[in-house]
Parts: sequence; structure tokens; C-alpha cells
Amino acid sequence: MPKELKRIGVLTSGGDAPGMNAAIRAVVRCAVYHDLDVVGIRRGFSGLIHSEFQKFNRRSVANIIQKGGTILETSRCPEMFRKEGRKKAIDAMKSEGIDGCVVIGGDGTFRGVAALQEECDLGFIGVPGTIDNDIYGTDYTIGFNTAVNTALDAIDRIRDTASAFERIFFVEVMGRNSGFIALEVGLAGGAEEIIIPEKKTDVEKLCQSLKDSFKRGKGSSIIVVAEGNQFEDTINIAKYVQMRLKVECRVCTLGHIQRGGSPTARDRILASELGIAAVEGLRSGKTGHVVGEVKGKIVYTPLNDTWEKKKQIDQRYLRYLPILSI
Repeated sequence: MPKELKRIGVLTSGGDAPGMNAAIRAVVRCAVYHDLDVVGIRRGFSGLIHSEFQKFNRRSVANIIQKGGTILETSRCPEMFRKEGRKKAIDAMKSEGIDGCVVIGGDGTFRGVAALQEECDLGFIGVPGTIDNDIYGTDYTIGFNTAVNTALDAIDRIRDTASAFERIFFVEVMGRNSGFIALEVGLAGGAEEIIIPEKKTDVEKLCQSLKDSFKRGKGSSIIVVAEGNQFEDTINIAKYVQMRLKVECRVCTLGHIQRGGSPTARDRILASELGIAAVEGLRSGKTGHVVGEVKGKIVYTPLNDTWEKKKQIDQRYLRYLPILSI
């Protein structure tokens, strides 16, 4: 880490998440507040390697807090897996006079940051921006709250048509290999069942549970399914349930609508907090870390911990589901 921090960079990498722009805004304005030069790096690590730099000032980030996506754009960058690619990135930073960099993204992004940190004396700090909420070291990631509310709105609408036709709807939400979105949106949306990677689902028990609910007078059911579940394809489980129960089943995959849209107030506040904490972390020498919020407090977690340690789902929510769905 340089003795004196004079110029920092900021980039977004991997999948976009609502609230990334709010984080960029906070990074830029906090840097300006502390009399630091700040450079926006376009298209993630690809832009870093190819020196796609843009000088930012406080006005550069005006009127972006409410926008989804990322004004810096993002990308997947296979070159970062190779030492030559990382050397290009480091050389580009040094040529531009960048002493430290705030990197907003998920665990794949942080793996790239960790490799860069090991190979140079520049400073790096991560900000968790991913709708999946699967980053260890923070209770919530930027974009998660918005994704849950977007999915919840869709499920509320699906329930209307499910009730009208007396059908079972399997609603697949994003989350990669984690069930955080499915668990929260399922509980908030009144789902009868939730299928997540963290808990093995017994198909026969699922069918029996649905059968029992019909006997109690329910005419339709919503089952929220996290992508990356044990059945590989949500259509497979829907077909099996339809065959066993002789009830019409439909599959609705919400997909990328969960990643778009204006961020919620919660995501804007979280992004603003973490953006400021990232700059202040760089200034105080906390390089090689990811900034997060745990139990309302700002914490700094070593980069490697964010993927080597497993973030646990809230087991209370699993206990609540059978109580609320009767």
C-alpha cells in the first residue's frame, strides 16, 4: 500500500445489481470530500486491462442514485485468470497513477481482486454488490433487497392467476447456488413450499403436503424454487408433481428482471454506507478486505474469507414456513 493515497479507481464487475450506482456515487463523493482524485474504470476488469479510464468529480455522479444497472458498465473477464492479464491491469493502474481501487461485485470479482492484491503493492478493497446475498462478511449485499421486492411483486401477481385457475405454480428465482432470495420472497409471498440448495427436498413429502393442503380447502399453491436446486431444472419437479397429483402445474422463471430496476431505499442506504466505508478503509490501510455490514456495524473481512467461509441461511425462516402455510 502506498504511504500516501492520492488517486483511487472504482469499477463494477460481474453481474450487475440495483444499488451499484449508489455505491459508485458514494465512493466518488467520499474521495472528493477527502481531497482524493478519483477515476472511473469502465467495463470492469476488461476496462482496467485496456485502460478505459474516466476522470470523475462530484458532478459526474449526479442523479444516478435512483438508477439500476451500473453507469460504469460491467463484464466477465477471462484474462484475469491469467498472470499476464493481471500484469496488464496492474501496469495500467500504475501508468494512470492509481494508488488504490474500490471494486464492487461478488465472490468471483473478489477472487480476481485477491490475485491482484498478492501480485502488487497497490491497495484494493471490495464492496459486495450481488443480488444473491451469498457473500460471507455482510448480512446483506447491495441489490438483494431490491431483487426480493421485485420477485415478491411478481409472485403477488402470479398468485392472482393461480387462484383463478386452481393451479400449482412453481416460481423460479435467481440466487445461483444459494437460497437467500427464495427463502425471503417465499416467506413474504406466502408460499406453500420453498425449494433451496441448502435443504434437501423430499419429493414425496412435497406431494403429500400439497395433497393435504387441497384437502384443507386450498385451491392453488405457490412453490418458490431457487435456481441451482437439487432437481437441476424446475420443469422436472413440476412435471413429477403434476403426474403424481393429477393437478395442473405451471413454471414461471423470473430471470433477469430481478437484476434490474430502481434500487429500494434500503439498497441505496446500504450502498452509500459501504461506498464511504470502502474509501475510508483504503485511507486507513485496510487493503485486501471486503467491507460489509453485520448487525448494523461496518466490518472489514479478508478477501479470501468471502468465498472460503460459507454464509448460512436463517434457519428460523425454514421453521416458520410450515407454520404459516397451513
